Amino acid sequence: MRLYIAEKPSLGRALASVLPHPQRKQNGFIQTGDDTCVTWCIGHLLELAEPEDYDASLKTWRLDALPFIPKQFRFKAKSQTAKQLAVVKKLIKSAKEIVHVGDPDREGQLLVDEVLWEAKLNTAQLAQVKRLLINDLNPQAIKRALEQVRPNSDFYALSQSAIARTHADWLYGLNMTRTYSLLGQQRGARGVLSVGRVQTPVLGLVVRRDAEIAAFTPHDYYEVAAEVEFIIKNAPHYIKAKWLPSEACAEFCDSEGRVLSKPLCEHVIKRITGKPALVDEFTTQRKTQNAPLPYSLSSLQIDAAKQLKLSAQTVLDLCQSLYENHQLITYPRSDSRYLPEDHWQEASTILTAIKHNASQLGTAVQQADCALRSKCWNDKKVDAHHAIIPTAKHTNAEALSRHEQAIYQLICRHYLAQFYPAWITDQQTLMLRIDTGLFKANGATVLQWGWKFLWSKNTDDDTSEQALPKLKAGDAGQCLRGLLLEKATQPPEHFTDASLLAAMTGIARFVTDPLLKPILKETDGIGTEATRAGIIELLFRREYLTRDKKYIVATNKGKALIIALPPSASTPDMTAHWERKLSAIAQGELNYADLIAPLSLELKRLIENAKPVDMPAAENLSANQSQLSAKPKRKGIVFTKKNNNAKKIPVKNSKATTKKT
Repeated sequence: MRLYIAEKPSLGRALASVLPHPQRKQNGFIQTGDDTCVTWCIGHLLELAEPEDYDASLKTWRLDALPFIPKQFRFKAKSQTAKQLAVVKKLIKSAKEIVHVGDPDREGQLLVDEVLWEAKLNTAQLAQVKRLLINDLNPQAIKRALEQVRPNSDFYALSQSAIARTHADWLYGLNMTRTYSLLGQQRGARGVLSVGRVQTPVLGLVVRRDAEIAAFTPHDYYEVAAEVEFIIKNAPHYIKAKWLPSEACAEFCDSEGRVLSKPLCEHVIKRITGKPALVDEFTTQRKTQNAPLPYSLSSLQIDAAKQLKLSAQTVLDLCQSLYENHQLITYPRSDSRYLPEDHWQEASTILTAIKHNASQLGTAVQQADCALRSKCWNDKKVDAHHAIIPTAKHTNAEALSRHEQAIYQLICRHYLAQFYPAWITDQQTLMLRIDTGLFKANGATVLQWGWKFLWSKNTDDDTSEQALPKLKAGDAGQCLRGLLLEKATQPPEHFTDASLLAAMTGIARFVTDPLLKPILKETDGIGTEATRAGIIELLFRREYLTRDKKYIVATNKGKALIIALPPSASTPDMTAHWERKLSAIAQGELNYADLIAPLSLELKRLIENAKPVDMPAAENLSANQSQLSAKPKRKGIVFTKKNNNAKKIPVKNSKATTKKT
């Protein structure tokens, strides 16, 4: 008998639908007409044993029993799925050929592998197991996947990475949670204070951002804008240009060149009003911007948070429904934004499905050019799974919820963009001399809308710069008036769903260790595509985070925990380093022990040096600022990003708001 073991029932049913008939549905599996059975897990059928399963005395939490590090880890059946585990194990014993059909990622690999280990298959039997990778639940896609079955041994390194992550997370989470829960109870904390190698650094990001905002002291600054008129072919053209202070004005400016003296700006306005404006330089640079790549899960979650105001978990749930229930998109828990090269041949059938399923995109489909081939089709950048794209299935759009339709259309637009030409603009720069002052104006002219036709011309992607007339050095205009703009520096914004997800995926920006920081690329992240949404939701459930309208802020409980923890536990450095090791294990460059052995030693040190969690201290975090970042409140001084460190206020990306004109 050939036995397929799918990750979940929906995948098992989709696979069985393309296998020979007649078929019989049994309790926990489907028997097909060619001596084949399809069974399934229901997520993880097994879980790691608890400390009391090793030693009954460990059921009571005690500091003197920590850290707890088993010599050999044990799995046990999950109570709610024990019946299905028994079904799968029985079928494994009868099978002559086994095919692993977990989802095409690290967790999907482990989920079925651990059942095979639990069934006590010997080395020779494990070596015969096959691997089927399914990214798309439509019948034609499954049939193609069945023609590309591989040995499961090809994924041994991925499985080792998965089990290393599972064991390491369990060791770290259990020992640190018990330690800080017990210490917190000594100072009045109630319940469990959960600590995790991913969730806690994410909480640390929010707590530190909140602290930066609380410690921020704004200061006023000023700008001068000149309204200039040029007469070209007897027609007036109006341009607004910004004053660029000279070196002589440096004593009146902050470190970013912003003018702090209002009288100086008023003096400039008096000098330029009514004066000639001479063109110093006029340059034009052609800019070509190619279409954005198809979505990975995180990039989709970020866009959906910005455009649809949906949480990361909601987006993941909607994607799972579109994938499993409707078969309208490919595998959603993907970290890739590229497609296999042979997928390009399916473009016309997918575009036809988009036109049928999303009538709003009908015109966009008609104007798409299937002969175009964007850089997204690249076999070298596709591993176990590819970008999230629409499938060729036709459906009744009314069967989708409003939010399902919105997510589907986002995915469709990014796929359609691959068949549109580049967006091309002429970027213009105008330098003017008015009196003795230098003024600058930027402009842009759209030459080809290309893929931006797919988005409204009012979106943030489109240029809002003025279109400048063609001028040359020596051309003269007239400054009609000068405008005084009073502005104020603004602190960084509190995190939102979109910005917190972006921080998790681009975690290198927040790494503090100067030796580790250059090692990490901007694409390294904490958590995985499949877990990031759950991590954020977990922090809400554990009352570490709360919402203030669209913003995500830390609670006093969350602040207290971060104050108590050592920086290594509450900053991204450690977990980013873990993810890099896990990736190296998955590539066969490191092994299981390279992660677990150092962690065991580190846990002993962390527990020995742990300090109590002081809940009352968190109620006035600004008074405890030195415990987080020690940012001084120094009015009138602004530090640049270049010099930003734990004792300076970063304002390079702060927003300036116009107070009055």
